[in-house]
Amino acid sequence: MSTVAESLVHAARQLAGASESPRLDAELLLAKVLSRSRAGLVVAGDLGLGATEASDYADLLARRVAGTPIAYLVGEREFWSLPLAVTPAVLVPRPETETLVEAVLAAVPEDSDCRILDLGTGSGAIALALASERPRARITATDLSAEALAVAVGNAGRLGLTQIDWRHGDWFDAVGGERFDVIVSNPPYVASDDRALHALHAEPRLALTPGTTGLEAFALIVAGSPSHLQGIGLLALEHGIDQAPAIAGLLARHGYAHIRAQDDHSGRPRITLATMQSTR
Repeated sequence: MSTVAESLVHAARQLAGASESPRLDAELLLAKVLSRSRAGLVVAGDLGLGATEASDYADLLARRVAGTPIAYLVGEREFWSLPLAVTPAVLVPRPETETLVEAVLAAVPEDSDCRILDLGTGSGAIALALASERPRARITATDLSAEALAVAVGNAGRLGLTQIDWRHGDWFDAVGGERFDVIVSNPPYVASDDRALHALHAEPRLALTPGTTGLEAFALIVAGSPSHLQGIGLLALEHGIDQAPAIAGLLARHGYAHIRAQDDHSGRPRITLATMQSTR
């Protein structure tokens, strides 16, 4: 019978070729199996794993080695300091998406009651982060996947962020003729033949790739957004690090102004912002 400490050492070695942080992953998975915190594993270091616990741990380790994201295995991912439940129905929230949240918050005053639309909300990460920082804002969040929307609604309930209006539908179909001060989206943007998709096989393909070029979702959002913005409306988009020029071209062709790219915390162009004066 292996102890907790011994199991962690063996697990970290097993994960060495499959994870960027094998020790952390080993601890997170064992903490889940034992229903303990990571700190609690230290206290329990000399305790032995029972047969069922060892079997459950081995199963989780095998799934991690096979490429299942750690967030799916433990059922949670932190985003904007918010603990979000995640399932294979939603994309795992990425740290770089916090740059998109930062960009929108910089444009929305703290006491603003402006209307914000989050297209393709997934786990609800962006909408929930904005709601936590701008409680007076009126936020609508949409997703084509009913399963993803259920995850988002569940996250909102657990966090007590109940001011978001969740809608099921394809992009702007979910909001009819409504208009907003800000439209934000982290849509699928990986080209369908990109080899990166192989490493992301456990995540929902619908949330990763929109088609051959990776720009298909942007084309729909940029074309549809002018009729859903009011005042000097802001459109904020997350995209791939090599897509900023193409996104800027799309925005310019549809009449957007003040088009600017913004780097993520790794110094890569990840966000594009643009404004449009509504004629309404």
